[in-house]
Amino acid sequence: MRIKVTQKLDKNAVPVFILKGKEKPESHPFFRLISKEEQGVVRSFVAKNYRESGYERVLSFPDGRQAVIFGISGDFNHRKSLKLMRRVIVIARKERISKTVVNLEDFMTAGASKEFLAELAGTQFEIANFEFIHYKEKPKDGWFFVGEAQVYAKGGTKLQVALSRGKIIGEEINHTRVLSNTPGGDMTPKKLAEAAKRAGRRAGFKVKVLEEAAIRKLKMGGILGVSQGSDERPRFVIMEYWGEKSRPRRGRGSSTSGSGPVVLVGKGVTFDTGGLNLKPGDSIYEMHMDMSGGAAVIHTMAAIARLKLKKNVIALVPAVENMPSGNSYRPGDLLKTMSGKTIEVFNTDAEGRIILADALEYAKRYKPRIVVDVATLTGAAVAALGPRASAIFATDMKVSEKMQKAGEETGDLVWPLPLWEEYEEDIKGVFGDVANTSTRKSYSGVSTSAAFLWQFIKEHNWVHLDIAPRMTTIESDNLAKGAAGAPVALLVQFLESF
Repeated sequence: MRIKVTQKLDKNAVPVFILKGKEKPESHPFFRLISKEEQGVVRSFVAKNYRESGYERVLSFPDGRQAVIFGISGDFNHRKSLKLMRRVIVIARKERISKTVVNLEDFMTAGASKEFLAELAGTQFEIANFEFIHYKEKPKDGWFFVGEAQVYAKGGTKLQVALSRGKIIGEEINHTRVLSNTPGGDMTPKKLAEAAKRAGRRAGFKVKVLEEAAIRKLKMGGILGVSQGSDERPRFVIMEYWGEKSRPRRGRGSSTSGSGPVVLVGKGVTFDTGGLNLKPGDSIYEMHMDMSGGAAVIHTMAAIARLKLKKNVIALVPAVENMPSGNSYRPGDLLKTMSGKTIEVFNTDAEGRIILADALEYAKRYKPRIVVDVATLTGAAVAALGPRASAIFATDMKVSEKMQKAGEETGDLVWPLPLWEEYEEDIKGVFGDVANTSTRKSYSGVSTSAAFLWQFIKEHNWVHLDIAPRMTTIESDNLAKGAAGAPVALLVQFLESF
């Protein structure tokens, strides 16, 4: 979709009127740019409907032109603004409107700059114009997507740059959604690694893929253990983007000096059956999306490379398939990780944290200033927060607050949950160093999973994002069904300001 700034009303573009509270159509800048006959239609419609709590309608003018009109009731805030941006495109797609124009000021809320609002609009328009159709038969009248969204505003080049930046972020969110939506049979560890290579070639960052022999040489027993029940062999994907002029040598620097890169770690379980602790039927359907964290960090790397951020960022994705077979790892097994710590397997369906343990240990090689892992880790996070926010755990509360702020700004909401040392008592192994689920069986949950990961990244600045609540969209998101693409927008915003 083309997204551009305009300072005039294109006759071929359908104008969008957004009226808040008791605003009259005459106050809208588009009103004076349409004909008197068209003004009459708009004025008449609003007069009949202004008492409604809220409305949206496509108006048809006598000359065959159209307009879209929204009546917004109640308080208008930043979250509503983002959803409204998406809703504009949803309506345009539904009504097969190929070109639309919005007034940037209609989305303005307190504290937002025009440039940042334009960037957000570029992202929201792009993600709302997406649908996963790769496996569907083309309908007789074809698939319809909006061809052009125009933003009416003064600002010229600066706003166009901001719109283009937002469009890039939106495109990479959509690429994340494609990977996550792809069925497990077509998105194996090998193919996920190949997708990372393609993203690296396209966006301009380095990608190295370790196969099983190299993983074994590194003594990554967690990755090897989880993957051993599958015919699909594991991969360990290493991505590097050196956006700063000075690249620190590996092994130099300090985790507290601020000289090292940011390291992102994404869970890449391309299909999760639960292993021998097989998931029930209702819980297994969407488990091809259990690599959503891996997909998100791949395309966060692509976004920052395309945006040419002056940051040094590494991304790591341990990619496995968790399957039941005669070769599967078992409850009671002891897996020796790259760190030397042993994991006692209490439940084979708590596999994501096991592979992340090896990835977190590998991250230390870069002497990172901060490590951020992203994973669809627990159903407990969904139970705690519902479908509207990811869970965040952080060793530095200031970092957590910055992440929350970035989430509020971009619409990728996160909410903090406790990372207390008391939770470490619940994951002490009986015969191994740590247990992969709580030894207090009725209390297993989201904080114990974070405490488990913490054991492998102590003494480093670390953030854990459990994105299970935001793995898929909900109706009020104004996005297509399927993967949500969280938390790409959040990570780009955070990395830009960190």
